[in-house]
Amino acid sequence: MYPVLLKLGPIEIHAYGLLLAVSFMVGIYWAMARAPRRGISKNDILDLSIFVVLGAIIGSRLLYVVTHLEEFRGRWLDTINPIQSTGEVGISGLSMLGGVVMVIAIIAFYCRRKHISIPRLCDVLAPVFALGIMLTRIGCFLNGCCFGIPGDMPWCMVFPEHSPAGSVLLGVHIHPAQLYSSLYGLIILVVILLLDRKERPDGFLMSVFFMLYGVARFGIDFVRYYETSVQIRFAGQIFTINQAISFAMFLAGLIFLIRIRTRKDTTT
Repeated sequence: MYPVLLKLGPIEIHAYGLLLAVSFMVGIYWAMARAPRRGISKNDILDLSIFVVLGAIIGSRLLYVVTHLEEFRGRWLDTINPIQSTGEVGISGLSMLGGVVMVIAIIAFYCRRKHISIPRLCDVLAPVFALGIMLTRIGCFLNGCCFGIPGDMPWCMVFPEHSPAGSVLLGVHIHPAQLYSSLYGLIILVVILLLDRKERPDGFLMSVFFMLYGVARFGIDFVRYYETSVQIRFAGQIFTINQAISFAMFLAGLIFLIRIRTRKDTTT
């Protein structure tokens, strides 16, 4: 793969870091452009973006640390370094869903302090989140992290030895789970933008995003490689902690959508 896109002397531009930065910058600009339509100040979006960026990093790191405690025994100071990982997968030490959960909590807290409608703000951000998923997962693919399990599909591929995927499954054809994730990010983005062409009740787009993302992430995890530390057993089946979070997100989206429909029916 291409973890380093450009090297200028001692300066290296990493694929994942670049696409992560691009997703944040484009996302902030796009959210600021979408906000006035829903009566939200651009300045509020700009202020919130600072906390969202920090929250995404902290939440992603926190979930990774909690699910990989064995890596940090005797070296607990490493837990606060978001770009360090000693695990067998050799990834950057971040777990995306932890960042999603933290960002949701930050948005809820910020909205209450600023007296902004949480569903309305989430509708502004729904397509932005989908865009972020699409871009950052391409970065994961170029970096070779967040990879899939062995497979025999025509598009399964062998990752280089120096990549995180290759260091774990050397010479093995595996699912490009990163591209699957990028694809569902694109699909969610298109669906939300099509739905947003008509006037919708506050919280509608947010609900759709939660449901679509929950289902997509839950399904992708069946072909994604995980260490045993993030696996849980339920009803005789093995799932991942991320699948549990994804299922909770789907249920939350479904409940919100039902409440929106019920509220609409009672007012008509």
